[in-house]
Amino acid sequence: MIHLIYALILGTVEGLTEFAPVSSTGHLILAARLLNFQSDTAKTFEVIIQLGSIMAVVVLYWKRLWSLFGFYRNHNERYTSHLNLIHIILACLPGSVLGLLLHDFIKKYLFAPATVLVALVAGGVLMIFADRVAKRRERYATESQSLDQLSYRQAFIIGLFQCLSLWSGFSRSGSTISGGLICGVDRKTSAEFSFIVAVPMMMGASGLDFVKSLHFLTLADLPMFIVGFLTAFVVAMFAIVFFLKLLRRFTLTPFAIYRFIIAILFTFILFH
Repeated sequence: MIHLIYALILGTVEGLTEFAPVSSTGHLILAARLLNFQSDTAKTFEVIIQLGSIMAVVVLYWKRLWSLFGFYRNHNERYTSHLNLIHIILACLPGSVLGLLLHDFIKKYLFAPATVLVALVAGGVLMIFADRVAKRRERYATESQSLDQLSYRQAFIIGLFQCLSLWSGFSRSGSTISGGLICGVDRKTSAEFSFIVAVPMMMGASGLDFVKSLHFLTLADLPMFIVGFLTAFVVAMFAIVFFLKLLRRFTLTPFAIYRFIIAILFTFILFH
């Protein structure tokens, strides 16, 4: 029963934080540390709930995702888009190559609570900087304000920034949205592109981790995995919609301040 409670807690944490610029992996590592849930099974469980979150994007953006392959293209359909697979490939390429090359190093050195706390602060600083760049650009109304206005150059630059998220605690969402703002994409469009790019990136990364963790799985763990997956999926569905509404009213700076507070709080809890 205690593991089912852990599944509910961690699934909720994953769903709430995966697509907000606060680092879901960082929150999961810190929450697991507090719950003392840090076994090999726990690491596999984190992979499963991340897949639950990404399924929320697949459900919410299924037409847009299908349009990348040429489906839902007709004169009356809004998804006759300029956004195409080349944008996605360009955005995924840098992180995929670097992630494959440094996978073992990242897992060994960049998943500790101490490095996560540093990344929370570093990511927050980047987000504040990105906000300032975007504010200056808004004066000249030069931003790309829809997914269909994204250039290949912007997609690739966002992909370069996504490499920062290989450092747990930096946040994939935070780094990609910041990259979008810096290269001339508005907040909402940066966030939506971040969600879409997350599908192949997270499925690839989580799939690799899942294969490497198969020997840890047992039938006894199945109820916990199911509860965690479903919790992350449902919570992420609501979190994505809510986050997009927040971005219409707020910049990234409040999220950066939240990251600083969390870093200070957990530094005190974990190392006092």
